[in-house]
Amino acid sequence: MKLSFSIFFFFIASVYLNAQNIKVLSASNKEPIYGVAIYNADKSKSVVTNFRGEAELDIFSDSETIYFKHLSHLLKALTKAEIGNSNRVYLLSNTQDLNEIVISASKFEQNKKDIPQKIVNINSKGIEFTNPQTSADLLENSGQVYIQKSQLGGGSPMIRGFSTNRLLITVDGVRMNNAIFRGGNLQNVISIDPFSIQNTEVTLGSGSVIYGSDAIGGVMSFYTQKPKLSYTDSLLFKSNAIVRYATASDEKTGHFDFNLGYKKWAFVTSASYTDFGDLRMGSHGPDEYLRPEFVLATNTGDVVIQNSNPLVQKVTGYNQLNLMQKAHFEPYEDLSFDLGLFYTATSNFSRYDRLIRYRGNTLRSAEWNYGPQKWFMSNLQVTKLSSGSNLYDKIKATVSYQNFQESRMDRDYQSSIRNIREEAVDAYSFSLDLDKTLSVKTDFFYGVEYIYNKVKSSGTEENIQSNTVTSTVSRYPNGASWQSIAAYTSIKYKPNTKFVFQSGVRFNHIISNADFTENNQYLNLPFEVSKNKSSAFTGTAGISWSPNNTVQWKLNASSAFRAPNIDDIGKVFDSEPGSVVVPNEFLRPEYAYGGELGLKLNFDDKVIFDLNTYYTYLDNALVRRDFTLNGESEIIYDGELSNVQAIQNASKAWIYGFELGARINFTDKLKLTSQYNIVGGTEVEDNIEVPVRHAAPSFGNTHLVWDSGDVKLDVFANYNGELSFYQLAPSEIEKDYIYALDVNGNPYSPSWYTLNFRTQYQINKSTTITASLENITDQRYKTYSSGIAAAGRNFILSLKYSL
Repeated sequence: MKLSFSIFFFFIASVYLNAQNIKVLSASNKEPIYGVAIYNADKSKSVVTNFRGEAELDIFSDSETIYFKHLSHLLKALTKAEIGNSNRVYLLSNTQDLNEIVISASKFEQNKKDIPQKIVNINSKGIEFTNPQTSADLLENSGQVYIQKSQLGGGSPMIRGFSTNRLLITVDGVRMNNAIFRGGNLQNVISIDPFSIQNTEVTLGSGSVIYGSDAIGGVMSFYTQKPKLSYTDSLLFKSNAIVRYATASDEKTGHFDFNLGYKKWAFVTSASYTDFGDLRMGSHGPDEYLRPEFVLATNTGDVVIQNSNPLVQKVTGYNQLNLMQKAHFEPYEDLSFDLGLFYTATSNFSRYDRLIRYRGNTLRSAEWNYGPQKWFMSNLQVTKLSSGSNLYDKIKATVSYQNFQESRMDRDYQSSIRNIREEAVDAYSFSLDLDKTLSVKTDFFYGVEYIYNKVKSSGTEENIQSNTVTSTVSRYPNGASWQSIAAYTSIKYKPNTKFVFQSGVRFNHIISNADFTENNQYLNLPFEVSKNKSSAFTGTAGISWSPNNTVQWKLNASSAFRAPNIDDIGKVFDSEPGSVVVPNEFLRPEYAYGGELGLKLNFDDKVIFDLNTYYTYLDNALVRRDFTLNGESEIIYDGELSNVQAIQNASKAWIYGFELGARINFTDKLKLTSQYNIVGGTEVEDNIEVPVRHAAPSFGNTHLVWDSGDVKLDVFANYNGELSFYQLAPSEIEKDYIYALDVNGNPYSPSWYTLNFRTQYQINKSTTITASLENITDQRYKTYSSGIAAAGRNFILSLKYSL
């Protein structure tokens, strides 16, 4: 009996001693790492960490070497004895970033180093540290996306000389661009809550093979927080609460989110609210940017008020609400369902660049407001894995519905008529994406997509004295529709670890329908109905070659397209003072043909250079040009005699650029990073070559970062080159009211720089404080083409509490 008890006790003790529950954490931020592969030398034994970074090592013996491998971290080898009683394993992140996982290149996970295009990846820790006020600021912090702002409630990205409807935005793989995305600056990106973003991928250059129309200059892919399962019978609860304040705009922000994870179900809830006051510009810079006076509407009429502080940009404040609810259901390990619900709404916000226009010596507008910008999206994604199908290894089906609402309200100084135009778009989409491994060396991706947009638009005139409302011409033909049907395929061939070839093709068919019956009572168009059909065939091919651990080459050639949308064929609006854009049904897609060459040099992870150069030719470019309507070059619009213009296939453009990135890792804690971008280009206007409108000035940043884990410090500079009067596009010269004046009295965009400091301190496991002092020298500047001046000296304080 005693012998049996002793044997039993010895057996239990042996099991206990051999069993070892370990936790794998990131060495930089002490966060658990999910999906770490743990295996022995011959890979006969293996386990994978769960969402808590945990795994059991009881299958391994005490003496054998255990390997810990994760794509975004360096490989580590340990024995159980070396792990010790701490039961903690810390992995270093891969500083080269080549093993990062990206999704946007094929809609399935791939190693970043395999992609022949340049992709900028911004993870959640990077977002938390830079602490952006909007998603537009998040993109700008990357140093590779240029941001234009017409107002505080704005942020229009520019990438490699393209902007607005020649760039594509996706949220969780769903296309955000809709039928009324315009060629002028737009601010839809601010509808995406930066607090809800898990990571962002920016593809520099064409993305038409995977994403279709509009993806000419780049694709901005936002991936929001994923609900986390517990994979056990116990509840996995995580929560974050954040408050933030910024001095330059008197910003007050509150945010919270929480995760409920069960064995097969998980939920994430997120909510943010921000209130911005009027933005204060810097003290040192061009006087043309000052706000000396503004119009105030009173009961007795409009009054011009002298601004007591010309550095404060009256009136620019607004507020915004962001809500997100996501659910994840995983009934089996090879099948999952993901539901996402998003809602964003702003208050009214002024279009500041229109409020600073003068007619003679008097401010032109008494009011010029965007109405509440609202966005709702629901999307359901079903993902299935299969090891036995001949058609796919992974299949992903996504169905989505979006609703966009926006409006414009403007009234001239001392006028009793307020012009109101309201728009809404219902956007439906379905996509089916498949991934099949044909062999050890070959992966095959393919899919189909269908998109349907329905546009609602109305125009009214409100007499503020008599309180009467009458109908007028709407911005778009009410009831217009836009459809896209597409199929694509791409292949990745990787014969060895050094060489990757990727290629793909896509066919797209676009149908637009517009009925101008309602608007014809105001415009007298020579047609009642417009039906625009267009097809596009695009392709891409590229290689990634790493002959050794120091050098990596990337070469890619591609074509892209943008099909005319309802904004192109049916819009009516005042494009600039004294001009009006009218519909044009005779439009064809514009095409872009380009190539890029990249070189990355990595010297033992100590010094890393990343160089890229690119060239793009844009043919049949859709641009705004002078037009005639019923033989007339001028018509009355909103009570003003206006020059007639329309969108036309009337231009060609040549865009080129060079990007240089550098990183020096002095120690594990201290590093220097720098990014510099040069963009140039010309387009044809009236048979004359002129500068491209959306080619940003040379711009870049330099950061010196100290990161000890609990404390992170960043001293950095942002800088921007000059665009002289002769380097401005004609359409920019016409907006002289937003620019500084050179010695000859001509508009130009001055160079500028800012010096900044940012720090983050993890007080304890639950509490993190982030503080920034931006624009320390209080420079007064505008990013190129912006109507509003950027923030002056700005102190930002953020406090995060996590459970």
